[in-house]
Amino acid sequence: MQLKNVSPIETTKILAVDDNPTSLRLLKFMLQRQEYKVITATSGFEGLELLEAQPGEIDIILLDRMMPGMDGIEFCGKIKADPRFRAIPVIMQTAAGRPQDIKEGIEAGVFYYLVKPLVTETLLSIVESARMKVRRYQYHKGQLLQRKESMTMVESIQCAYKSVEEGETLAAFLAQFFPVPDLAITGLYELFINAVEHGNLAIDYELKSRLVEENRWGDEVRARLADSQFKERTVRVSFERKEDGYYVQVRDEGDGFDWRVYLNVDPGRAVHNHGRGIAMANMISFDKLFYNDKGNEVTAVVHCRSDRS
Repeated sequence: MQLKNVSPIETTKILAVDDNPTSLRLLKFMLQRQEYKVITATSGFEGLELLEAQPGEIDIILLDRMMPGMDGIEFCGKIKADPRFRAIPVIMQTAAGRPQDIKEGIEAGVFYYLVKPLVTETLLSIVESARMKVRRYQYHKGQLLQRKESMTMVESIQCAYKSVEEGETLAAFLAQFFPVPDLAITGLYELFINAVEHGNLAIDYELKSRLVEENRWGDEVRARLADSQFKERTVRVSFERKEDGYYVQVRDEGDGFDWRVYLNVDPGRAVHNHGRGIAMANMISFDKLFYNDKGNEVTAVVHCRSDRS
């Protein structure tokens, strides 16, 4: 059975960590039928060993929360503290679905959450969402350092864009000005795309949920970009390198939104396949992230003396 709304997978490698062999076999069965490559570990210690043995090869981690010796929270804390692994998306699966349990996972760096018993459609939807972020990250990371030396001479720059594709390209370009480009690109991408779809194109959270579920998000974005109501709207971006850090300001022409709801991952939305971009930018890419009251302008800061390395 091929499930609807699931895109073809190209050699995405998943590490599944669970102390229950039956659960691992089920996960492997569900994912390999969609052409993911899955390797398994029956403990957090074994999972870390596999990561160490295959640096740069694991794209996504599927992690059980409750495991003896080293539980999922401790495992996640260790990989998020390691610059080699901190950009790998972690999907935590657990029978503990209480908001407090989910909150603890989010604080440990988990942005995707699955509550047991697993539903195949939900699992594949969440994995696909993580895969898309991984592919964007990997595609642009390979280009980031090619012109890095010349970028250090730039102190400020003004940019403008309209489409999602232009925002993605600009994120890859501006990431090169930051001290750790491959961390900056994730946050820049999320802020830039948010300014287009939620800002200029007025696609709110509930509408995007329906569009993603119906596999119509891309069509709706393209239609609105051609609509006279939205097509002239522009996102304006300024970058400035100061003595104390790196500053990016992003301003769209939309009506704004309640950014406070999205600055951190809400446990109630943790099992959704979207809606965590701003929180990811806030927790992974930048030292400070703040909006104006209206919500149509955001400033992101990376300090010169940052512990992001």
